[in-house]
Amino acid sequence: MSDSFIICSGLSFSWSDDTPVFDDLSFTVGGGRTGLVAPNGAGKSTLLKLIAGEYRPGGGSVSVDGVLGYLPQSLPLTGDLTVAEVLGIAPVIAALDAIESGDASEEHFTTIGNDWDIEERTRAQLDRLGLDGLEFARTLRTLSGGQVVSLGLAAQLLKRPDVLLLDEPTNNLDLGARRRLYDVLGDWNGCLLVVSHDRELLDRMDRIAELDRGEVRFYGGGFTAYEEAVRIEQEAAERTVRSAEQELKREKRELQQARERADRRASNAARNLKNAGLPRIFAGNMKRGAQESAGRAGRAHASRVSDAKARLDEAGRAVRDDQKITLHLPGTSVPAGSTLFLGEHLQARGLFAEPGIDLNVRGPERIALTGPNGAGKSTLLRLVSGDLEPEGGTIRRADGRVAYLSQRLDLLDPGRTVAENLAAFAPGMLAAERMNLLARFLFRGDHAHLPVGVLSGGELLRATLACVLCAEPAPQLLLLDEPTNNLDLVSVGQLESALGAYEGAFVVVSHDERFLAEIKVGRWLELSGGRLLERGGLSGE
Repeated sequence: MSDSFIICSGLSFSWSDDTPVFDDLSFTVGGGRTGLVAPNGAGKSTLLKLIAGEYRPGGGSVSVDGVLGYLPQSLPLTGDLTVAEVLGIAPVIAALDAIESGDASEEHFTTIGNDWDIEERTRAQLDRLGLDGLEFARTLRTLSGGQVVSLGLAAQLLKRPDVLLLDEPTNNLDLGARRRLYDVLGDWNGCLLVVSHDRELLDRMDRIAELDRGEVRFYGGGFTAYEEAVRIEQEAAERTVRSAEQELKREKRELQQARERADRRASNAARNLKNAGLPRIFAGNMKRGAQESAGRAGRAHASRVSDAKARLDEAGRAVRDDQKITLHLPGTSVPAGSTLFLGEHLQARGLFAEPGIDLNVRGPERIALTGPNGAGKSTLLRLVSGDLEPEGGTIRRADGRVAYLSQRLDLLDPGRTVAENLAAFAPGMLAAERMNLLARFLFRGDHAHLPVGVLSGGELLRATLACVLCAEPAPQLLLLDEPTNNLDLVSVGQLESALGAYEGAFVVVSHDERFLAEIKVGRWLELSGGRLLERGGLSGE
């Protein structure tokens, strides 16, 4: 394993409007594979940009040992660039071609340096990432989104980096491309830091780094081991909270009892002094002494109550706020075996082989639609939803409502609030019932009145699910196109909870194996080579 490392010391960073992101953040990442996890908006991508030198810290320092490779989440590439230019090998390839043509100028030898085998090394790297046969002269505009991501990774690997930063590298990759990426990173010997919500990839890490509340904590093992460690921590934290709550109750009770005893003693002392007929000055001294004694006792008890509150607050801070969606959606139920969609010999955009594809969806099936990028999965969902008319074949739909969630999550009106959008989807629902329902989707109080246009990705997903699943009438067939793309791990868990409560049929396009397992898919379809095939489970694509 490489000795390369990343050191962040006292790192601080704020946006131009002085909104702080990090303040005095310090940690070290050594050799091996490290997965970085945190909720959306916590600053994961910003942290990678600081390490890569794309952002300058407001304070502190970043130190990287060795050659650095960095693959950002959004690749800053234009469609006119060639494959060779993206890979950074265009000048060397041109120099090799010139020498092969008889031009022995010294500048060509200088350009080539020690890279006489650059073409062979590049081909080997492209082959490993599923880009075999890709011509160096092709432009990016002719490649799919998944091919562009794989090409960007190949460009970084060709640098032979000691330290490699990857930001959501499996976004836009189909299952086959994901598995090739897993294999490449499995052989990695340097210092790797990966930001990802892909739990299959995170399970292949040597350690998980959690960015939370302004600090980074490390957990040995992959994501499953991290989840178990967090679960154990949370159980201990909740026990500590319960203990602190009991201690606070006890201290408050003892404080109240001490006050009541002091009041009784003061009352008894006043009666006794009056009955004893003592001189006024002597009686006053005795009364002041009793009051001071009671005051000291009261302050001691009050101090213990204050200490108990502080311990409860500290215990509470250790408990995570990973909120879960809890739902019951009986209105979405579908009779077993009822046909919700029947398509025969479907044709669209020249994507499907003759005589077209057939699809039958019966309730309440849970169907995964897989296949390589560009096979036509999104097109098929649009045919099922009615958003796109077929160019050939016949379609029959049941009377029940079909809901289609595209990758863009663009069903809601961005100018309306969450509550107003729900009112549009469910106009017959009472206002109080709508607010209670939104609370179950974690939109409580003022959050229900936020404009949809200002919501984060996870919030937008929850708002869309609330409107779609609780619409009037409720959907019997739900279509989801890559629903976990760009969601943090907490939001993915919330989506799984919502789909667990859904009682209708759904068809989901996803390459996230763990997600498909969690939502208990029972039928697997693969769209590949223009044909729709039934599978017993996940295929190698």
